[in-house]
Amino acid sequence: MAAIAAAATAFSTLHLSRTSIILPRRHLRTVITSSLSSTDINIKFAPPKHKPQLQKSSPLASASAESEPADPVYIPWIVSDENGNVKLQSTPSERFLRAIAHESTQKKKKKDDRSSVGKAKPGVPTAEPKYSKAARRFYNERFREPPQRLAKVLAAAGVASRRSCEELIFQGKVTVNGSVCNTPQTRVDPAQDIIYVNGSRLAKKLPPKVYLALNKPKGYICSAGEKETKSALSLFDDFMKTWNKRNPGTPKPRLFTVGRLDVNTTGLIIVTNDGEFANKVSHPSSNLSKEYIATISGAVSKRQLLAIGEGTVVEGVHCIPDLVELLPRQPDISRARIRIVVHEGRNHEVRELVKNAGLQIHSLKRVRIGGFRLPSDLG
Repeated sequence: MAAIAAAATAFSTLHLSRTSIILPRRHLRTVITSSLSSTDINIKFAPPKHKPQLQKSSPLASASAESEPADPVYIPWIVSDENGNVKLQSTPSERFLRAIAHESTQKKKKKDDRSSVGKAKPGVPTAEPKYSKAARRFYNERFREPPQRLAKVLAAAGVASRRSCEELIFQGKVTVNGSVCNTPQTRVDPAQDIIYVNGSRLAKKLPPKVYLALNKPKGYICSAGEKETKSALSLFDDFMKTWNKRNPGTPKPRLFTVGRLDVNTTGLIIVTNDGEFANKVSHPSSNLSKEYIATISGAVSKRQLLAIGEGTVVEGVHCIPDLVELLPRQPDISRARIRIVVHEGRNHEVRELVKNAGLQIHSLKRVRIGGFRLPSDLG
């Protein structure tokens, strides 16, 4: 206790404060040693701690740099108590610098936390990144199909024809998001709305658009009725049976013919599940030309060709063909052939034109619709 009291007296004599005289470290050590030469005190001076480098941008750091001298004045020391335990003592300036360093570390940590928001941490599984709002709007405006009429969606999903789907809606057999819908014009989105037909959930993903060219044989009708055994669509039974194997996870398309050919007419007919495309191709307002090859029983005169070119009345409308041409005879074909191009496509229009000229058709074949011609190698 006497030794500690003597040390306290020596330090109070030195008056170590910011207002006292600044002494170099070696002089300070000499003064303390000479003052305590008569007393045995266990005091060991520790090396001065490294001063943390403060950022120049911090006003607090610049103020501290101006106020602090170049050489350290207050040196921390290590004092051992009576039991030999070491106690680290720190000066007020050291505590001040430590507080500044701690504050700078906290600010840097908060800045890093803000910059790391939304970034995946190593070793931690994260959810699939979401697209930005601008990217979603760009996709919806240019690529995503807008909501469509309920009857059209049901027909595109292969439920039934457009008219049959409207009847199902009127009968209350269709629900949208848990509520019965009786309006075929209701706009729906299969990807977001929950649609049930006769208790069966409609697939969110609609079938892809399919476009097929068929060389229709004689004796087949262009009807979508399931009871028709000689329907042109029955030629696609094998194609539809292997659909799931070739396209796993994709709903089957509901196919129908674009326009019609009578039972005795052969040749090109388009089969698809795209209603808008079918309407554009088959409607008379599209003015798509259709080319036919009519094989005639008997001879064909020039007067009869002129009669075909003058046209005839079909369904109350005077129809005039775009082109009438007598094809040259071929060695393997004994009958005369006439190439006739029309654009209105009314019911039995070509047969009526030939009949009005006093000729009898042996066979009739369609070889072109618009810019698509029936491939010569299609059986």
